[in-house]
Amino acid sequence: MSNTSKRAPQTIDSAEAFVRDNTHLMAPPLVPEIRLHLAEESVPIWQKSEEELGEMNVPPPFWAFAWAGGQALARYLLDHPALCNDQSVIDLGAGSGLTAIAAAKSGARSVLAADIDQFARTSCRLNAAANGVAVTVTGDDLLKMPATKAGVVLIGDLFYERALADQVIAYVDKAKALGAAVYIGDPQRSYFPRDRFTLLASYQVPVTRELEDSEIKKTAVWRA
Repeated sequence: MSNTSKRAPQTIDSAEAFVRDNTHLMAPPLVPEIRLHLAEESVPIWQKSEEELGEMNVPPPFWAFAWAGGQALARYLLDHPALCNDQSVIDLGAGSGLTAIAAAKSGARSVLAADIDQFARTSCRLNAAANGVAVTVTGDDLLKMPATKAGVVLIGDLFYERALADQVIAYVDKAKALGAAVYIGDPQRSYFPRDRFTLLASYQVPVTRELEDSEIKKTAVWRA
C-alpha cells in the first residue's frame, strides 16, 4: 500500500537514514517468514515525515506498516509458490515491498517493486536486503504508463481512493490483455470493485487499531 502524492526530493542516503532511524525490523503477524522495517506507532513517524519533508498534512507513511491486504497476499503467495515460480512479477504500489519479497521467496524469475514514494522505494530495498532476496525497485508511475508485460501483477491495498482505484482497474485490464495473472490483496476498502474479481482465500489479519477500525481485519485475496 502506498500513497500517490508528490513529495519533496530526498537523497538515497537521507531516505535510508530516515527509514532506519524510525523503524524496527519486525515480522508481520500473518507472515512471520518475512522481516520488514516497520514503525511501532503511526503518529510519531507521521509527524517526523512532515518534518523531514518540510510540509504539513502529508499522507501517512504507508510504507512503514504491514497493511492487511499486503499481509494476506504475501501469505497466499508463500503458501502457493507455484503462482510466482519462474515468473516475471510486478508489485504495483509496493510500499514496504512485502508482497514483492514474498514473490521473490516463492521463486520468481524477476520482481519489480514500483512506488512513486522515495521512502517506500528505500524501504523496499532495505527490506529485500534484510530478507536476502533480489528485488528491482522503480519510481516510475506505472499507472500512467502503458502496461509492461509480466507473468504476474500483484496489488495490495490500493482501493482506498476513488481516483486511484479507477487507475488501478484500468491498469489491471491492460495487464490482463497482455497475459498477466493479477492477484489482489484487499479487505474490500471503499472503492474495491468486488464484482470484477474472483475470491481465492480469506484471512483474519492482525492489524493496529491506530490505522484500522479493529485489531483483526477480515481480508481476502482475489484474482482478476
